[in-house]
Amino acid sequence: MRILIIEDESKIAAFLRSSLEAEYFAVDVAEDGQKGAYEAQVNEYDLIILDNVLPKKDGLTVCRELREAGKTMPILILSVKSETVQKTDLLNAGADDYLTKPFALAELLARVRALLRRPKKIEGDVLRVGDISLDTKRFAVTRGKREVLLTRKEFMLLHYLMQNDGAVLSRGMILEHVWDTNIDIFSNTIESHILSLRKKLRDTGKERLIKTVPGRGYKIEY
Repeated sequence: MRILIIEDESKIAAFLRSSLEAEYFAVDVAEDGQKGAYEAQVNEYDLIILDNVLPKKDGLTVCRELREAGKTMPILILSVKSETVQKTDLLNAGADDYLTKPFALAELLARVRALLRRPKKIEGDVLRVGDISLDTKRFAVTRGKREVLLTRKEFMLLHYLMQNDGAVLSRGMILEHVWDTNIDIFSNTIESHILSLRKKLRDTGKERLIKTVPGRGYKIEY
């Protein structure tokens, strides 16, 4: 899943990025509100972590612009301000949650996971398609009784496919949700990761679960 951090304090942004990437998220960073608002409107993100006090555009303005543009991804506000009125204004502008600095990483991660679960209608922490199980809390994958060891990106790709069980996902959609902006869109990264997933899952027969839809993309379906 892909997250955008809009934060002008470089140390905080770097800490959040490394912490979230360690939790198997793809992460982009914007250092001011103007750039953040632009990135959030031209790219597809599953969640935005938005600092309230930013150069060029503050968090309240960014939040309003995104909602007015029809963007529905969850927005988690970070701010040193804890006044009730400030929180109310941000929530009324479309923010989904509010966390006051300084914060504990464990709390931030818990809030991120809660916000991501909310619109996806995931039952618990485990996704299942056929005999494949993916535990989003333990970062564990099994097929039948066999544990499958995946790289971080393979896990993220499988997670995205299983979240959208039965739906055809284009290359563009997969790139938007699993990789960050540094990916070369003309590379064969997706194809090589799909091939690796199939090998590790032993999903190579005629009745494979991960299917190629010619000219359209990929889907997982039992």
